[in-house]
Amino acid sequence: MLISCKREQKISSSDWISISNNVQYKEQTNVLEIKSGNYTYNFKSEQVPFKKIILLNASLMGYISELGAENLVIGVSSPEYIYSEKIHSLLKGGKIQNVGSEQKYDVEKIISLKPDAIFTNHIASFDNTYELLKNNGVQVIFLDEYMEQNSLEKTAYIKLFGKLLGKDKEAEAKYAEIEKSYNDLKRLALKAIVKPTVLANEMYGDVWYLPGGKTSLANYISDANANYILKDNADTKAVTMSFEEVFAKSGEVQYWVNAGNHISKKEMIDINPFYGKLEVFNKGKVYSIAGKEKGKANDFFESGVVRSDLVLKDYIKIFHPELLPNYQPTYMAELK
Repeated sequence: MLISCKREQKISSSDWISISNNVQYKEQTNVLEIKSGNYTYNFKSEQVPFKKIILLNASLMGYISELGAENLVIGVSSPEYIYSEKIHSLLKGGKIQNVGSEQKYDVEKIISLKPDAIFTNHIASFDNTYELLKNNGVQVIFLDEYMEQNSLEKTAYIKLFGKLLGKDKEAEAKYAEIEKSYNDLKRLALKAIVKPTVLANEMYGDVWYLPGGKTSLANYISDANANYILKDNADTKAVTMSFEEVFAKSGEVQYWVNAGNHISKKEMIDINPFYGKLEVFNKGKVYSIAGKEKGKANDFFESGVVRSDLVLKDYIKIFHPELLPNYQPTYMAELK
């Protein structure tokens, strides 16, 4: 029996810990193994935790900020898209370097900084750059959190960052706090008597890109106890429709959310006069994601990536204001 127990413990210790279907990790003797999409990484105990990292995506900064690990960042790209005041302060003080933009990374500067690791979404057009960095001994880690459609699984990436940055306890505690908050809010939303119908996103040119019925936004709307107009759709990506198709579905719509980052209805209708034909535009309520913007930086795409509870809270406040009478939305702004 004793031998059996020891074997059981050994097996369980080598099990994969799942962040989502896309990301898992496991710890073995002196090795941390990570699977992220099609990529696998192995780090020896002397390689982690990382002390010097570079981020090439503003969306990944949300995890760093939540962990209070900004002092580990030595480089970022496109800083104009980063919302964090602390990061901008470190940039001004020379503690963090600008290593390029989404058009072109400064490979020589990145190599000279000698980072322990670079974190980025995988962008196929940059494969040659990634290869050049790897050939010069730079560890590139691909994390595509934007592909996650389950909000709490997207939040759970904080656990992986905690593991890699020596902040396990902080990450576990933060995740548990956000998870509890999210589930409490979800239960609160069920107390609402009315379940409104919701439209989302906006048109680009002649095409309206509506979130599919299984996307993160559709899931947020459902968890906020509202009816999304494409709730019966099974897509995990955007569904393209003409204005006429959306118009035909929008008769019962009372709320229009994630209407770009516009600041007024006039701005919207100046860009697309067709919006004026929608009942929700004229008599309903329209919300953009411009609640926390500074220049090109929008915190919805930064801290909002991690703080799924606050995003859900915003939607509940919009659809069921009576449930959160004293709360002011964090990321959303009503357009007048």
